[in-house]
Amino acid sequence: MAELSHRALRELIEPFGACDEYFTEMISAKALINRGPFEAWYTDPGPCPQRLVYQVVGSDPEQIAAAVSLLDTQECAGIDLNMGCSAPAIVRTGAGIRWMSSLDRAGALINRVRKQTKRRLSVKLRIGMEDDFEYLVAFCKRLEAEGVERITLHPRTAREKFKRRPRWEYVSRLRSALHIPVAGNGDIANAQELVRRATEGCDAVMVGRLAVRAPWVFALARHLENPGERPPLPKRIDLEELGLRFLELLAQYQPREFHQSRAHRFFTYFCDNFTWATYLKTRLARETGLSALARVLSAYCREHPEERTVALS
Repeated sequence: MAELSHRALRELIEPFGACDEYFTEMISAKALINRGPFEAWYTDPGPCPQRLVYQVVGSDPEQIAAAVSLLDTQECAGIDLNMGCSAPAIVRTGAGIRWMSSLDRAGALINRVRKQTKRRLSVKLRIGMEDDFEYLVAFCKRLEAEGVERITLHPRTAREKFKRRPRWEYVSRLRSALHIPVAGNGDIANAQELVRRATEGCDAVMVGRLAVRAPWVFALARHLENPGERPPLPKRIDLEELGLRFLELLAQYQPREFHQSRAHRFFTYFCDNFTWATYLKTRLARETGLSALARVLSAYCREHPEERTVALS
């Protein structure tokens, strides 16, 4: 969720009914302790600090511990260490899933970090460099023994990316092997699947790309679980209005240097709501300024008024 899980997206999701917790983008431990020029935006806790989890990435144990110590002073729901990112640029530095290459090294890191924070400490990871469930269990048991209080498993290996379906059965099997909560993550397609997965062998479900395409998904899932207990959802969502609102939030809560990359990344998924998604993405990708992006979106909705809204039922 790089370039996606920032405050602007949280502000877009929140009015629909929100989710239990939000995770930040990956916060570079090195950049944070060196007071990088953009770290204030990466660590912006709004709009609900009490439900925010700071996600830290890095390769140097000393830097990670120092970053966690800084974040420990902020109001939050917890601090999460990323041991699952398989992006080449992250792995090359020794961060992300590279931590899963050594059980002892990862265990020593958790031992060190645990002393720096009283917040709930969690780790997000994958199956591993290879498909070895026994090693995954041993790795997670070591993290648990050192003080990790929650695991989020994206059940793919480092090399699989999105090439194959995630092994959701690994989530329930890992949960049975540990004494701490285990959350699952991977390819949640809609609110119905979110509700189903939440009842099938895991303690929580993490949603990524779907939350960008359908920011209302958490509210819809709550209504599916407990119809009638919450204020009724709107019958239709105005996609043009929502897309324009996101651009306004981006201008308000992100630095100008981030506007283009984060807008394009958002529309990569949000445009899947439209019939001619590829056409619209191509037109948007040619633009740079937020105003130009807004004009393209509005023009498309004028050309295809039947697609401007989407039904929730």
